[in-house]
Amino acid sequence: MTDTLSAPQALSPATGPVPQKLRRSIGVVGGTLLTLSCVTPASTLFVVVPDLFAGLGTWTALTIAIGSLLCIGVAFCYSELGTLIPSAGGEYAMVSTLAGRLAGWLVFVLSLLVVMIVPPVIAMGTADYLAPVIDVPAPVAGGGVMLLATLAGLLDLRANAWITGVFLVLEVIAAALVAVLGFAHAERGAGSLVHGTVAAEAGGTSPVTAMMVVSGLAIALFVTQGFSTAVYLSEELEKPRRDVPRTVLATLAISTAVILVPVVAITVGAPDLDALTSGDIGAMVTAWSNSAVGTFVSLCVALAIVNAGIVMVIQNSRVLFASARDKAWPEPVNNALARLGRFGSPWVATLLVGVPGAAMCFVNLDTLYGVTGVSVTGMYLLVAVAALFSRRGEHRGSAAWRMPLWPAVPVVLIAVFAYILTQQETAYLLWTGGITAVATLYWALYLRPRKDTRWLVSIPEDTEPDPEVAVAAA
Repeated sequence: MTDTLSAPQALSPATGPVPQKLRRSIGVVGGTLLTLSCVTPASTLFVVVPDLFAGLGTWTALTIAIGSLLCIGVAFCYSELGTLIPSAGGEYAMVSTLAGRLAGWLVFVLSLLVVMIVPPVIAMGTADYLAPVIDVPAPVAGGGVMLLATLAGLLDLRANAWITGVFLVLEVIAAALVAVLGFAHAERGAGSLVHGTVAAEAGGTSPVTAMMVVSGLAIALFVTQGFSTAVYLSEELEKPRRDVPRTVLATLAISTAVILVPVVAITVGAPDLDALTSGDIGAMVTAWSNSAVGTFVSLCVALAIVNAGIVMVIQNSRVLFASARDKAWPEPVNNALARLGRFGSPWVATLLVGVPGAAMCFVNLDTLYGVTGVSVTGMYLLVAVAALFSRRGEHRGSAAWRMPLWPAVPVVLIAVFAYILTQQETAYLLWTGGITAVATLYWALYLRPRKDTRWLVSIPEDTEPDPEVAVAAA
């Protein structure tokens, strides 16, 4: 590919002031807590998974398991590229440096699409789980969560790691409780997990086809998508070349277990296929126990959603901060987004993420999961493409964690993700394609003609290289 950045250009932009760097203040434990909180296993289990139950029935666990296996390859790509290109820009910094500035710009747009829309919509789910205690309209509850998350996002990152860690413990307890109750009230054997059936609208049951599973993989990939947050934090991890891969892989393993085990328990413990397809996990928990336990689980999920909102605001603000530092916008916008506040956080970028997110809670976003699934799949595909270029030229000898089975892993991922995209609904492809087309037009008319002064993807130099990481050849 052409128009890529060489290592010297990546480290030291030719024009403009020296880029501001975020402060390295967290270790692998803090990074894992923040990253796990972005996956937010409990809110994913209670908000996203019910949609999979509705379409895939007893094959929901199998679909999530397949998605998690694919994510192992994706995690390898993120770990290698995240240690080779440790930037708060995450995917777009990695792809721009290795696969070209246009590809990096499109990844930035796809990632921004995902991280800007998901938080307010998940936040609106808070109302359902506060219902046992207080009746709050979904937009009001969602807006309140987004504003609270914005205030937390203005604090020091280390403080947020502890806040989110406490909330994370509660949501893991809720997920574990669901798993125990589901297995204790098993209505069917493990064999049901490999026989795909779903309740039919006209009564009875209906088989789940392999093509339905392939189509559902886009959302299944989204279930554990938050593990990629570790690369956004790579500028703030104390030893990125050691801690990024550990955080990425540990987060994927833990989040998969926290989500998949309760899904299996719900599948075998649901009273019937109608209850499973309805996806009302709260009602099943109450039926398995009592209203007090159901209320406890609901409140834990509500806290999990607040937790997810905090971490997503942190992540999204870092993406905007990095894009401004890399001159993606007109200069007044860049200057505002790159400002760091008293606690070292990009406060303007944080407000720009959180306040519009609160307003978006009053907008109807019925196509969220479809568009998000397409965006995540497309983003992973481009990251896999970049991984093919991670060991060429000056990058071959760079200090970085190196994935096993390269280049087979990225090649297989590219083929699988391309096929998954062909199986998505046309409307979701058109929405995502339209946004991508507008982004390409902005690139062609504004960024590309100003390539010497705009979209200068900078990679802050790691002043404390990690001696524990061996530089491995392909």
